[in-house]
Amino acid sequence: MARYTVNDLAVAHVRELIAKRQYVLESDWADAQPAAVVQNAYLDRHSWDDYSGWHLALTEGAADETKARYGFVCGDFRRVHRSGLIACVFRAAQWRHKQVELAAHSLLQELDAAAGIT
Repeated sequence: MARYTVNDLAVAHVRELIAKRQYVLESDWADAQPAAVVQNAYLDRHSWDDYSGWHLALTEGAADETKARYGFVCGDFRRVHRSGLIACVFRAAQWRHKQVELAAHSLLQELDAAAGIT
């Protein structure tokens, strides 16, 4: 099983998006998560650092500047999705990636507070 570390760049990026209210509160993550073709198009126009900013985890041992390096995407390359954060919490918990789970949970709480969800 892959091992992950928390991507601090992405955590900061998501916090910035939340502060700017660049989020979607209701979406079906299965439909909203970026497909491979969308990811490739994004990479054609942006840097790997920009791409990294949308993924809450870095895969240990994976080469830099490869898609395999980045895990736990939580947005559509424009906005963070609440459903994306929930998916990250769930998947990280399911596969026992505790630090990623906690980072995603913290961001979910921040988004909910910013949106007035109690």
